[in-house]
Parts: sequence; structure tokens; C-alpha cells
Amino acid sequence: MNCQDYMKIALKQAEKAFAKDEVPVGAAVVDPSSGAVVAKAGNCGEHGKEAFAHAEIEAMRKACKKLKINRLYGMELYVTLEPCTMCAAAISMMRIAKVYFGAKDEKGGAVVNGVRFFEAETCHHRPQVEGGILEEECSLILKRFFKAKRQKNCRKC
Repeated sequence: MNCQDYMKIALKQAEKAFAKDEVPVGAAVVDPSSGAVVAKAGNCGEHGKEAFAHAEIEAMRKACKKLKINRLYGMELYVTLEPCTMCAAAISMMRIAKVYFGAKDEKGGAVVNGVRFFEAETCHHRPQVEGGILEEECSLILKRFFKAKRQKNCRKC
């Protein structure tokens, strides 16, 4: 499988989040040595879980639980949206080797936008980063979600 195939797996998680009225972001943790998808998840912070239950956090938690380890040395993370500051910090702490993301997040992103967490002097571990993987598809699902939200809220007026 290639980067786009793994991002499609993350996109399926984003679609599942969308169906649950969650912000449609999906993530997958991949073991590059075997090509196996270790864990995958979508955002689940809006309905019944913690606000910090972002797709990246949930996928990394699942991967650690499945592998019975506390760090994800050498693993890759595919996520449909540029990680926020919280998720970038978690990625660093988990020692993810490489992050692939789809859509840039000019407002909330912290990798190529915003605080650029991995470039900070205080960042203990800096993964390799590659953005723009299936960027159009990753951006489109978010646009569809927020357009539907605006239309729904407009009908209430």
C-alpha cells in the first residue's frame, strides 16, 4: 500500500465521524515495517467523550493498547487534517516517526501553520512530516460538514 491508500483508510474514519455528527477527521497508525494498519479512529469529542478525543489521540491510544506499549517508536500516523497543538504534542510524546496529513488547517493547525510545534526548541521529538496527501478529498469532507452545520443553524433563525 502507498500513502494515498493509508490516507483513504483515515478518510473512511472521517466519514464515520461525519455520520455521527462529529467533526470529520480520521487517523490511522501504520507500522511501516509490515505495512499493517495498527489502529484507526475518527474524532469523537463532541458527543459523549472528552473534548480532547481527537482522531490522532484516539488512534494512538488504540495502537498502544493493542501493542501493549506506551510509545509508538517507528510508527507512522496518517491524519486527514493538519494536527492541532495538542495532537502535535501527543505525536511528539508518542515518538511517531512520520506524520502524513491531508488538509492544511490555517486556523487550528500547529505543524505547518500556527505555532509549528515540531520546530520549537522545546520539542523533544520531531517526526518527519508530509502534508497534502489527498488534500482535496480531506478538505472537501470538512467543507461539506461545516456547510451542513451552517445550513442547519440558519434554519433555526
